[in-house]
Amino acid sequence: MSVRPFRDIKRRKTKVIKVGDVKIGGNNPISVQSMTNTLTTDVKATIKQINDIAEEGADIVRVSCPDKDSSFAIKEISKHVSIPIVADIHFHYKRAIEAAENGAKCLRINPGNIGDKKKIIEVLNAAKNNDCSIRIGVNAGSLEKDILEKFKEPCPEALVESALRNIKILEDQDFFNFKISVKSSDVFLSIAAYRQLSKVCDYPLHLGITEAGSFITGSIKSSIGVGSLLMDGIGDTIRISLSDNPTQEIKIGNEILKSLNLRSRGVKIISCPSCARQAFQVIDTVNILEKKLSHIKTPITLSIIGCVVNGPGEAAMTDIGITGGGKGNNMLYLSGIQKGKVLTDDIIDKVVNEVEKKVSELEK
Repeated sequence: MSVRPFRDIKRRKTKVIKVGDVKIGGNNPISVQSMTNTLTTDVKATIKQINDIAEEGADIVRVSCPDKDSSFAIKEISKHVSIPIVADIHFHYKRAIEAAENGAKCLRINPGNIGDKKKIIEVLNAAKNNDCSIRIGVNAGSLEKDILEKFKEPCPEALVESALRNIKILEDQDFFNFKISVKSSDVFLSIAAYRQLSKVCDYPLHLGITEAGSFITGSIKSSIGVGSLLMDGIGDTIRISLSDNPTQEIKIGNEILKSLNLRSRGVKIISCPSCARQAFQVIDTVNILEKKLSHIKTPITLSIIGCVVNGPGEAAMTDIGITGGGKGNNMLYLSGIQKGKVLTDDIIDKVVNEVEKKVSELEK
């Protein structure tokens, strides 16, 4: 039994699929992904952006394939990146076939948009022959006409009906290597649709609040929507959609997972908002430490608290802690134990040094 059962999240049991070497579903780690915003045909720029995204901690990346040149570009791009590529396909079935044959490890499609049965079979055969999985990507903004007419507007039942229709198309062709998303820009609609879908199928689910907005707005909407579902145990891979640099999507995605103890990567900083009691400039200190410790990949917890009201308590629960003290004498804690005073001017260097020492110990 867990020591702190109130923190336990019981994940929904699903089938397991693969996107390249990344396993999705089952008890596998929840993966984080983003999408490039470069022209896919600009191979050099796309490779750079994918590598930046990977360095930030992405497991998977998606690229758009609106034309033949984009689909064929995946072959060269794949040679120079370390994470699997998902090809984003909307209508033309040949783009999906080309992408699969040129190194895409997953195709994001709506089978119902591909066309007749013959075209769908061609796409699925290309996926099978090239060890390529599929994501059924249902979106509130592009539901099938007859489903919209039936429900009058996008609603949870409409998104789920579209998903189940597309699931049947793949299952009828004995294709089961797929995951599903039912996205909307509306948080309530997205949460309700995913909850309903999770009750009627056991395929892995790709979570996201689509077109969530700017960095601040989109991060908040996604944290509420994706975070609520993850706490329900729903979700096997996530994408945070932001009108910003794709690397920011990875930062927010990983922070959501860290906050829920679903995955740990890098330094997790617990810090106070600061007030008149602070013995040092907490905000400036945290901002500097975030930058100086951004290269750390090993999970470490760090508390930076400006006074003794909550400082010792927070430090007791983190690997490394600093609590503000009078006359520039701040207290350093290691594994919850007081280890000595640190002058305000020395906090940054001392914390960085202690974090790096802790990482070295953990990696031995």
